[in-house]
Amino acid sequence: MFGGRPSAVSVPFTRPEAFTTRPTLQGTFGMSASTHWLATAAAQSVLERGGNAFDAAVAGAFVLHVVEPHLNGPGGDMTGIFVTADRPEQPIVLMGQGPAPAGATVEHYLAEGLDLVPGSGALAAAVPAAVDAWLLLLRDHGTWELDAVLDFAIGYARDGHPMLGRVGTTIAAVSALFEAHWPTSAELWMPGGRIPVEGELVWNPAYARTLERLVQAGVKASTREAGIDAARREWREGFVARAMVDSVQSPHRHSSGTDHRGVLALDDLAGFEAGYEAAATVEFRGHTIAKTGPWGQGPALLQTLAILSGFEDRFLDPSTEMGAHTILEAQKLALADREAYYGDTDVPLDYLLSEDYCAGRRALITERASHDFRPGTVPGREPYRPPLRTDYTPPALAGDASAAGLGVGEPTVAPTGETRGDTCHIDVVDRWGNMVSATPSGGWLQSSPAIPELGFCLGTRLQMTWLEPGTPSTLTPGKRPRTTLTPTLVLRDGYAVAALGSPGGDQQDQWQLPYLLRTIVGGYSPQQAIDAPTFHTTSMPGSFWPRTWEPGGAVVEDRLGADVIEGLERRGHVVTRAGDWALGRLSAVVRDPETGVLQAAANPRGAQGYAAGR
Repeated sequence: MFGGRPSAVSVPFTRPEAFTTRPTLQGTFGMSASTHWLATAAAQSVLERGGNAFDAAVAGAFVLHVVEPHLNGPGGDMTGIFVTADRPEQPIVLMGQGPAPAGATVEHYLAEGLDLVPGSGALAAAVPAAVDAWLLLLRDHGTWELDAVLDFAIGYARDGHPMLGRVGTTIAAVSALFEAHWPTSAELWMPGGRIPVEGELVWNPAYARTLERLVQAGVKASTREAGIDAARREWREGFVARAMVDSVQSPHRHSSGTDHRGVLALDDLAGFEAGYEAAATVEFRGHTIAKTGPWGQGPALLQTLAILSGFEDRFLDPSTEMGAHTILEAQKLALADREAYYGDTDVPLDYLLSEDYCAGRRALITERASHDFRPGTVPGREPYRPPLRTDYTPPALAGDASAAGLGVGEPTVAPTGETRGDTCHIDVVDRWGNMVSATPSGGWLQSSPAIPELGFCLGTRLQMTWLEPGTPSTLTPGKRPRTTLTPTLVLRDGYAVAALGSPGGDQQDQWQLPYLLRTIVGGYSPQQAIDAPTFHTTSMPGSFWPRTWEPGGAVVEDRLGADVIEGLERRGHVVTRAGDWALGRLSAVVRDPETGVLQAAANPRGAQGYAAGR
């Protein structure tokens, strides 16, 4: 259901459960949804006090830095996609993905004895971009002053907030690393040598001071916009930049099990600015789906939809054996193309989304699960075929594999289906029709040693690049790593009707796809679609260190049903059962342009995401 009315259903889909974990919220004033109730509450508070969707999203995002530090941080990155009330037909990408520093060359990493970019430590850090992107959005499309927007996050960092149990679990998992190799992280996250317990008030006064100094940088500015730009300069060129660069000078432990200095320099920070880009789009069943360009993984969802568009609706039901099988096979094909062609380079996206190409890809789907890596053929292009490893041990730890990977970034879903942490998401729509979907990530507390004077650490997005030459995503100074961050905007008849997204690394679009199919084709309400059981494939090289894959792998929620799961196994899928409520952490906001009715829904899994509105 988009915009308050069900789509036509040509054949019966599996009916949604009558019970939902919470209602699909409905109203006309404004809606907010995110992966943490405090961020949602902050965003909604901004709307209630006259701010617009962009003011609200930025306020909520800075709260996420404080309350979900194991999932994102100021030293990380973000991508967003939005429309404004005066241009509801024009989706715009907010680009908050920093590039590789000038010193991040393949030659340097090979000389350090590495064959993969590490998953933790400063050598994995791209230029931090999240804060600059959020401030850019606030400057250009918000209405509030910077101090009012940041007041929520400053308050939680300075005065405390109840800690999530998952934060403590994450700290416990890397506590040995902190104590032995990252003492500044131990001081910040294990005060007094103790891991705080769930619900205990925790503080980050250093980060509160960082935000207060950013506000002070613009306090004498002549205009609101000039004050925000002053804060951006302080971030990129002032005390924040100097502290970040100083922090990488000392060798420290990386996920490789070896010690290295980082390469981030002041010129890297001063030379980068977040920006705006046109969205990549595809038409599907009367809707326009808008994503980032192929420097992110977003177009893989567009390719999957373009492949699926040639099937009858009965093949698109995620709750049936035939539907789940067809979806998994289409995703494998699109993700193989992601590996073969995507990057911050000249990507033949028009060809990859063309009807003829997608028809050829569609013809490869049979009744059996493929265990092969099958990128398509683009005229004049040689598809990159990455190393297809099912396991990996760093060369330096060949005799002690148990020491590998401590602190590694975004280990989302283990082969067992265990969820161990990932990313954040926030969606906001206001009464005027402004709508934004954004996925902040990186810079989580287990990324690299904490910077004491700032209260956060650097991110690890460079682990998504390769050290092999000639790939579409080879580590290259000044080039963006191919990020997994992939929010979604849906338009119909020239108006934005839904904003959605999910944490989950390689799974983000895979979990959004069943939502889109169930709402656009199946007529589900937003909360029904979020609650419904989901699944994803692991039959592609992972974007995160150590970049392994599981041929034919499929991870499913047990609620999909024994008959469906056993049917997938008979078709050759290597199925891992993850539990009843383990996969997919979506949130969404919806607007009906005809009536002005707004809706919102959020993920119940983990008892953390929440929606609010009226």
